[in-house]
Amino acid sequence: MASTSVAASAFLGSWGSGEDHAMLQAKVAGPPPLRVAVRPQPMMGSGKGGIFAPAVVVTRNIIGKKRFNQLRGKAIALHSQVITEFCKSIGADNKQRQGLIRLAKKNGEWLGFLA
Repeated sequence: MASTSVAASAFLGSWGSGEDHAMLQAKVAGPPPLRVAVRPQPMMGSGKGGIFAPAVVVTRNIIGKKRFNQLRGKAIALHSQVITEFCKSIGADNKQRQGLIRLAKKNGEWLGFLA
């Protein structure tokens, strides 16, 4: 049983000659498929939320949607100003500032402030 035959091998192709080689070359030669980046949609109003989502929803129901959105807009603008001043004080460039603002938005979504 020490000897095995070639027919028992799992390899059934050739070693790069003949039709198999041409077929593989044709498959590889084509352009790569295009990928389209998809941006995630904001979670506002999606019903999902973090620990503060219930308080945000109750507040919105008490003071009304219009007034609530005005207050939320003012709070977001104030927070963005604070981030901008912080970046100025440490000498961060605009790209880093935008990254911090995006991170603040992501954290706000995660905590439920944008519920």
